[in-house]
Amino acid sequence: MNTKPALLSAHPIDATIRARVLQALDQIEAEHDVKVLFACESGSRGWGFASPDSDYDVRFVYVHRLPWYLTVEPQRDVIELPIGDELDVSGWDLSKALQLLRKSNPTLLEWLDSPVVYREDAAQAARMRALAPKFFSSLRGRYHYLAMAKKNFRGYLQGESVRLKKYLYVLRPLLAVRWIDAGKGMPPMRFADLAAGVLDEHALIDEINRLLVIKMSVGEAEYSARWPAIHAFIEAELEGAERNPDYKRPQGDAVELDRFLMEVVMAQEAV
Repeated sequence: MNTKPALLSAHPIDATIRARVLQALDQIEAEHDVKVLFACESGSRGWGFASPDSDYDVRFVYVHRLPWYLTVEPQRDVIELPIGDELDVSGWDLSKALQLLRKSNPTLLEWLDSPVVYREDAAQAARMRALAPKFFSSLRGRYHYLAMAKKNFRGYLQGESVRLKKYLYVLRPLLAVRWIDAGKGMPPMRFADLAAGVLDEHALIDEINRLLVIKMSVGEAEYSARWPAIHAFIEAELEGAERNPDYKRPQGDAVELDRFLMEVVMAQEAV
């Protein structure tokens, strides 16, 4: 019996960059009078297939003090630092994050599953992770990932010469669709975990690993000739995904989100 090969995966975070990220988060807390509840890596370094020159995509959720939430005019609920060399840092206020959680926002769900966590309030981050499956919508998740796969395939993989990373930007969402259609719930963020759960084609896994070896050793903008086996798999998956499955609505209750928001904000007042 042949053991299924595993996909290559790596999450390289330079120690100097990690220190800069933590310093940036401290600066944000001081300048905006907020508390960062959770900060993670959201891009290819979180997915597990970064190139040497990949940016660091730092995303975080933060909470203000009570008076910020008691204004007539809506306040800006996003904090972004100017994008510098290598670092892209931005975050959402907790109220915004919970509104998006209620809508089963796939981006936020991926943040909560990131294997690279820079900082977190362990108790509050654990509560958010526990809430996430209750609000996950298979239908919305499937639509999001399928649309992402189609967009990248049609926009970047039609020529004879293609950007290497775009294959992964199509494969990852397609495997997420497979995951959802298999009834497994929220797709994991790590590409290798997705493949382990839904990809059984050994020859295809070997081919993707060959692609990963190159992708993880060259620049983000690297091109190559088409990869026929991967290309054929993508075309077949896209064709097979064109259906309208009937999925149940999520069972989460917004009252839980309101309670969580209130408790976290009031805890800030006690500090």
